[in-house]
Amino acid sequence: MTTAVKICGITRAEDALAAARLGAHALGFIFYAKSPRHVVAQRVAEIVRVLPPFVAAVGLFVNPEANDVERVLEQVPLDLLQFHGEESPAFCNRFRVPYIKAVRVRAGLDLLQYAQLHSAARGLLLDAFVEGAHGGTGTAFDWSLIPRELPLPVILSGGLNPDNVADAIRRVRPWAVDVSSGVEASPGIKDPRKITAFMNEVCSADV
Repeated sequence: MTTAVKICGITRAEDALAAARLGAHALGFIFYAKSPRHVVAQRVAEIVRVLPPFVAAVGLFVNPEANDVERVLEQVPLDLLQFHGEESPAFCNRFRVPYIKAVRVRAGLDLLQYAQLHSAARGLLLDAFVEGAHGGTGTAFDWSLIPRELPLPVILSGGLNPDNVADAIRRVRPWAVDVSSGVEASPGIKDPRKITAFMNEVCSADV
């Protein structure tokens, strides 16, 4: 199985196109004002318009109001929603767009119970727990905390980069990996050389 790759924190069309050309399966756009990679809906609509086929556009939200999500969906044809806060299953399901649920992993958290709670999600995105932050920290977590038999596809995130992604895939065997800061020149600005190195390492782990 080929591990899918999502590159998150896209803010520029040239980065989106480079990531797509280099083999990314999905691109993440952050609609969270506190993130240094925040981007407005109008800009995302312009980027999504030039994407090639079969590259999914994912909208990331952190504890949004329902109206905020609906306004984005009116402007941007998102393929998938990503909820990265404490959103309830009922909230995540109300928009008639498939979603993935992010969870910040730490010792003592029951991921099996969390997966059952969000059984309608297309997958669980497992990220590092950093106090006061909702992703994009460049911090990895203890992969041994992931149960072997989660009932939802795993999207592994948190501190991944070209140096560790192959090891992460071999150890966790996730459905997909998610990277942001690990392929950047600066927050929100992607580095094609780092994306290339990252994709090469993903391919080497899948052999």
